[in-house]
Amino acid sequence: MSRRQVSSTRRLVDSGSFPFSGALHSKSRSSPVLSVALVLLGAFLLFVYAFSGSGVFGGARETVTKVEGDFSCTSEVHGALPILKKAYGDSMHRVLHVGPDTCSVVSALLKEEETEAWGVEPYDIEDADARCSSLVHKGLVRVADIKFPLPYRAKSFSLVIVSDALDYLSPKYMNKTLPDLARVAADGVVIFAGYPGKQRAKISELSKFGRPAKMRSSSWWVRYFVQTNLEENETGIKKFEQAAAKKSYQPSCQVFHLKPLT
Repeated sequence: MSRRQVSSTRRLVDSGSFPFSGALHSKSRSSPVLSVALVLLGAFLLFVYAFSGSGVFGGARETVTKVEGDFSCTSEVHGALPILKKAYGDSMHRVLHVGPDTCSVVSALLKEEETEAWGVEPYDIEDADARCSSLVHKGLVRVADIKFPLPYRAKSFSLVIVSDALDYLSPKYMNKTLPDLARVAADGVVIFAGYPGKQRAKISELSKFGRPAKMRSSSWWVRYFVQTNLEENETGIKKFEQAAAKKSYQPSCQVFHLKPLT
């Protein structure tokens, strides 16, 4: 039954009785050029899709990757720098950052006017780029095991920022490391720590960190501060929250503010 219907339609088109037969014949004559154009367009779109890991489309893919678990609190520090500058003001003139990829944070801080910055990388720097190698050569960034006292005098820096480092320390070592960070700070310590169940190190990084990150709750941190006689900086907390609210900034990591050791 269906075959007869198809044949009948074909006879109408061939005889010119079909109302749109002229248009179909006209389109068929230009179809080779149109087909080539469509093929080229399709090839171009496939090419863009295949290499969208960089350039204009790369940003979206990078965002998805961070959400899926590759996000780091050191990356969060970059977004928080304007907020920290607003909250701490003059205390941002002499800053020490402690954590992985500290070269990127130090480079960003050095671009700020009247800001001096140093960094401590807790792990070996592998495949360091020219910028990072230059910072190490100048002594602005050093590789040091933060389980041991840092080679700085007390109150050497106005503000100490630490990210993606304490999460990998057991309480045994953190009992020494965190007070030492507070020792070298004149105005305070700002800690960026991961939320439980969110940020996790990639499998390829576990050998560098030595152990998986231990994401602790805010209540755990508060208890720990009390047990180790570290006092939270209420003024710093309030100013940071006010600056964050004005900028509509919502941190993706937990942010804690501590007073320096007296």
